[in-house]
Amino acid sequence: MASETFDRAENRQLASSVKILIAGGFGVGKTTMVSAISEVAPLRTEELITELSSGVDDMRGVEGKTTTTVALDFGRITIDPSLVLYLFGTPGQDRFWFLWDELARGALGAVVLADTRRLDSSFAAIDFFERRGLAFTVAVNCFDGAPRYTADEVRDALDLDPRLPVMLCDARDRTSTKNVLMTLVQYLIERASTAKVSG
Repeated sequence: MASETFDRAENRQLASSVKILIAGGFGVGKTTMVSAISEVAPLRTEELITELSSGVDDMRGVEGKTTTTVALDFGRITIDPSLVLYLFGTPGQDRFWFLWDELARGALGAVVLADTRRLDSSFAAIDFFERRGLAFTVAVNCFDGAPRYTADEVRDALDLDPRLPVMLCDARDRTSTKNVLMTLVQYLIERASTAKVSG
């Protein structure tokens, strides 16, 4: 019994923790994705959208949205005993982007969530990670009633490198979100292996 407890404690100590950002434009489903996958009660900094945001926030395509993240979302998921992901959802509105630099510090990679109703809102997040050399994947959150496109069509529209993973997902669904995160982790491993070989 004591040995089993020690083994479990030792495994926890040996687990690698990885910081991952869930980013994207306003209303793309970042809070939903973190909430869908987190094994702990997620930390949210959501506030009601008021009239003060009228003319400031781009509500195009998300007119029914009533709350917004004003700082960050936080969740945690254990992939296996050796890997724990700490998820940080970024705020989507332009006026809170000053927080992104701080949130990106120490991150190993990111998921850029995209919405086909407002695909142009993805460019700022993609540019942010490309400029910093931070690996990312693009996940298209398939909203009900939104135009449907293939992953390759989205890749072409966003002018992304052919090797960069692009996938369709449902941010409300735990399995779909887990697939997105596993794809990102696999991409990070492949990039690290390639860098090691070429270095």
